[in-house]
Amino acid sequence: MKKQYSSFSDIDEQLRILKLKREIDSENIRLHLNRAKMDVSPSRLVDNASVALQKNLITFAIQKLSFVSTRLRSFQMNRLISRLLE
Repeated sequence: MKKQYSSFSDIDEQLRILKLKREIDSENIRLHLNRAKMDVSPSRLVDNASVALQKNLITFAIQKLSFVSTRLRSFQMNRLISRLLE
């Protein structure tokens, strides 16, 4: 569908609108490119890996402490029972 223009001023106005839209799109591309560069920068990658490692280490430590705590309680209960039976 072709647009009909009634005057040169209509054409000029449409051209200005299209030029502004192109500039906005160009700025959006630059913005997204800069964000992408920041997201894959070495320091950001190291920070993300560090956070992931910390979370995994904390989870591992909690699991091990839970296991040790359970074993200790079991050992204490067995010891208490053996003392009561003596």
